[in-house]
Amino acid sequence: MARKLAVEQVAPVSDNEQPIIQVNNLTREVYTGEDKLVILQDINLQVSTGESIAIVGTSGSGKSTLLGLLAGLDIPTQGTVFLDGEDIFKLNEDERAILRGRLLGFMFQSFQLLPSLTALENVMLPLELSGTDSAREIAHNWLVRVGLKERTGHYPRQLSGGEQQRVAIARAFVTHPKMLFADEPTGNLDAATGAQIIDLMFQINREQGTTLVLVTHDKNLSARCSRVIELVAGRAVV
Repeated sequence: MARKLAVEQVAPVSDNEQPIIQVNNLTREVYTGEDKLVILQDINLQVSTGESIAIVGTSGSGKSTLLGLLAGLDIPTQGTVFLDGEDIFKLNEDERAILRGRLLGFMFQSFQLLPSLTALENVMLPLELSGTDSAREIAHNWLVRVGLKERTGHYPRQLSGGEQQRVAIARAFVTHPKMLFADEPTGNLDAATGAQIIDLMFQINREQGTTLVLVTHDKNLSARCSRVIELVAGRAVV
């Protein structure tokens, strides 16, 4: 697949600097009875600070599996992933969770907001988990930033899909993560709302200088990334 114009890209680090994400020979296999299913095979990837990467492919091609492995939410059959120089699979589960809290923000197709918490409380949560002072004030300011000043006390069920994803954007960026991982962030939104969410996500991403890795079926979304990686039969095609 052709390399896309880097219209949303923050200038990457020079070649002699360490990539913020490095993937070496990453393979994921599962067994159903005696049958082996290869989901990903020998994935090699380097991502520079500030790049925006789209992972595309047909349904079942391993896109979400790859994103889960990059985040240390799943364990590979073989291979390594380095995030900001840290070999994440040399860490135990608790240590990987701490690393995610320090380095990563997440956005999901299904928003993943806690239904029992208000919009404000959902955005406060990662700040409170990291022991940040003034969590309420910081979270409130982020909700204002994403256009939800009047909705801070509403619960997810009281918000539209676009409003819920705006809450998710605020929650993802509130800790100023070095990397944002997004899995089909517009998948549950209509075209007009999805376009607004894309604009907002890329605008904040540029402002923060975050490295963006997203899984998407949306060609308009992938075209705005600096690089597109297509998964075909578990292998990466750049």
